[in-house]
Amino acid sequence: MEDVAASAGVSRSTASRALNDDGYVSARSRERVQAAARELGYSPNQAARSLVTRRTGAVAVVLSEPEARLLDDPYRTAVMRAGYRELADVGCQMVLIFSDTREDLERTVRFLDGGHVDGVLVFAPHRTDPLPKALRQLRIPVVYGGQAAGLKRGVHVVDFDNEGGAKLAVAHLVESGHRRIATIAGPQDQSAAIDRLSGWRKTLLDAGLDPTGLVEEGDFTLTGGAKGMSNLLARRPDLDAVFVASDMMALGALRTLHSAGRRIPSDVAVVSFDDNATLAPEMDPPLTSVHQDPREQVHAMVETLLAVMDDRDLKPRQRILPVSLTRRASS
Repeated sequence: MEDVAASAGVSRSTASRALNDDGYVSARSRERVQAAARELGYSPNQAARSLVTRRTGAVAVVLSEPEARLLDDPYRTAVMRAGYRELADVGCQMVLIFSDTREDLERTVRFLDGGHVDGVLVFAPHRTDPLPKALRQLRIPVVYGGQAAGLKRGVHVVDFDNEGGAKLAVAHLVESGHRRIATIAGPQDQSAAIDRLSGWRKTLLDAGLDPTGLVEEGDFTLTGGAKGMSNLLARRPDLDAVFVASDMMALGALRTLHSAGRRIPSDVAVVSFDDNATLAPEMDPPLTSVHQDPREQVHAMVETLLAVMDDRDLKPRQRILPVSLTRRASS
């Protein structure tokens, strides 16, 4: 800063105000200071600036799953991309953390509590996950994407309407004349999967349909969808539709149905959840799916985090984002 001020022929305080967009600097002085900064290759010292602002300019995105599964999951990949873009748009650097093992948990908490980031966006879907409870002692704000495992109050949450989305999907199948509507549910230690299964069951019961024997639990993977569909066909060969709790599982289910000689949708209609842009429209046939946009969720999470960073006394709330049904040839 001293060098910039000397090169521009102004005082150090004037140079500082000019580089920080202070209004009390003449246009001429500002131009001279900015020209000098460009010529000298000046950039602010983030460590020094942090001492004044008490901000690091970084936000952690924590995904509490094995990294191999995360990198193979198109939805989580979309979340990571959205996190990077949304944080970059507000001038923050994203620090990506995978937390799976007990060692990961301890290392993650130490890092987050060490003053390296200004806030945390957390995706910890499993109800038995110890991470949310461990993060309660952090001195920085935390916002959760999806229901926080084991925490019902006192946390900021942004989630999608998972039960409502499932009801949309199953109601569409009922209105299309299907009566033996099975489901391949997600793992029942995750709130999203539990809510989607609940939406399926409630819609069938409201329509006077019997859900008995029409449920298989998967794990949100292609293999889980294929296995779930195979088990359903073996147990209920008369099924005429299936609601699958994720697009990735739906891909496995479609492959199993094709191998079994079932025509889609004339023999078995298929509706899914996610509406992933790289999967749903490209399937054979293109997949009807409940639309949720991870960019909307991450945008709302960043918006909430920034608000909490500015007002630490902001009352925690749960924000539920709406979903819609994208209809394609599979139903």
